[in-house]
This record gives sequence, structure tokens and C-alpha cells, in this order.
Amino acid sequence: MSDSGPVQMRSPVLTVRRVDAYHAITVVAPNIAERFRSGQFLAVAVGGEQSGLLLRRPFAIHDVKPDYGGTVEFLFSVRGAGTSWLAERRSRDLLDVVGPLGRPFPLPRDPVNCVLVGGGSGCAPLFPLAHALRRRGCRVDFVLGAATADRVCSAITARRVAETATFTTEDGSFGVRGRVTDPLGQVIEDARSDVAYACGPMGMLRAVTAVADAYEMPAQVSVEESMACGTGICMSCVVPVVGDDGITRMVRACVDGPVFRGERVRFDDVGTIPFDALGAPGWKAQTDGGRNAGREAG
Repeated sequence: MSDSGPVQMRSPVLTVRRVDAYHAITVVAPNIAERFRSGQFLAVAVGGEQSGLLLRRPFAIHDVKPDYGGTVEFLFSVRGAGTSWLAERRSRDLLDVVGPLGRPFPLPRDPVNCVLVGGGSGCAPLFPLAHALRRRGCRVDFVLGAATADRVCSAITARRVAETATFTTEDGSFGVRGRVTDPLGQVIEDARSDVAYACGPMGMLRAVTAVADAYEMPAQVSVEESMACGTGICMSCVVPVVGDDGITRMVRACVDGPVFRGERVRFDDVGTIPFDALGAPGWKAQTDGGRNAGREAG
């Protein structure tokens, strides 16, 4: 087994707590913790061994610590039977987890100024990223938003970790009234940001990418797509992404992502198969005779 690949573990629950409007579960999972890189996620089995809930639930990793040989924390909201079951777990219960999964956020080689933008529970993977960037000497500024104050994730931690932390809520109950993209331009100018990292709903990622593009800076986005398997088999999480060769491919968010270059994601076509995507009905190879068809999407 690869030292860097995902592993399956029956991991004991260390703590279950509330983080604002979210539930947070920490499991003891040394083999996952040592392999983890910022932006990767877990796939957690739910319902117990006799359950009819067959599909694992994917959760971004919010925190990793060396305690007990290595612990991993993930956040979630209760949205159905699977997450309701998870919210009822207690210390010492066992969870069947697979991870770390997915491609992580790429880290800059040299110290640069980074703005991290998150929406709702999409803020979760940005916190280990912030720590990784700080260890490389990068400046970190947060812009975090949600619909209401209780859904802004880990505001106190954000203030502690980052140079600045700006918060937005759609109802004005905390921070600036509006969306994360409203103050983002000013934050970029004040911090002289060189790169944006973002995680949240597709609409937010599209808007953040547009702002970054206006400032001629790259954006690395972690997409939130429904996943059934988390390992690239079922093809339920595909998104249209443009490769280095200019060809659009339907790539799997769980293994080819979830992190992509923002300008490469065709946000307007998410949920569809664009007519010009590789393999789509009527698609024709380019003038090079399709020699680039086998290249990976960037």
C-alpha cells in the first residue's frame, strides 16, 4: 500500500462537539492524519453495519492534530438520515472512514500573499490550508461568509490564524451585510494578494474566480459536488474542466479534484455535458487528430 494513498480504518470517536451551527466529530486515525494534505476529504460510512444507507458521506477535513498518534476532525450539518445518525455518535463509538481522498490545494513555492474565501461549511478545508500557508511564510487573509451569523464557521479561529478576517452574512447579523465577493476586491487591494483559494457553493466559486480574474491573479477552488463513492468509480460528481490543451473533459471531483484552477472550471455548464466536451455526442477531435485527448485536465 502506498504511503500517500487513502486508507480505510475503523476509527474511534474522540469528541463530538458543536462548532457554531455545525457538528464536529474528531476521530483517532493516525494513518489518515499522517497522509493528509490541505483540501483533502474523508468518506464516512453511516447508519451502522445493519443499515440500508449504503453510500458513504464525504466531508472536508477541518483539522488534523498529532494527539493520540493522529486525529482528524470533520464538520457537517444535519441534512438527512445519514448525518442525523452521525450527530448521535458519542466518544468511543467506531466509525468506518476512508481517507484522505482527493487532490489537495497546491501550495506556493515561495512566500506570497493569499486570500482564503469560504462560504458556509465550505470554510472547513481552509483552516488547515491557512496553517500550511503560514508555515511557508505566506500572508493569509480570510473572507468568510454565510446566510446567517451562526453559519459563519470558526470566526474566532480565523481571526487568530490570519492577518485579517472579514465576515459577511446575507442577513447582516454578523460582519458586513452581503456576500463574500462584496468586500473581496478591497481585501485583495489592501493585502496585495497574489492568489485566491476558495471553497463553497458553485455560484460563490464562480463569483470569486471572476473577481480574481479581474485582478489578474490565479484562483484555486475546491468544488462542492454530490459524491456517491468518493473514489472515482460512480462518475456522479463530474464537472466540465478545460485542460492545458484547451479540450473540455468531464472530470471527477472526487479524484481529479476537488481542487481545480478556477478559470478552468466551466461553471455555467456544471450539471450538464457541454456539446464540445470530449466524448460528448457529436464531439470531433481537433486539427491535431486528437493526439491530446488522453492528456489530463489541468
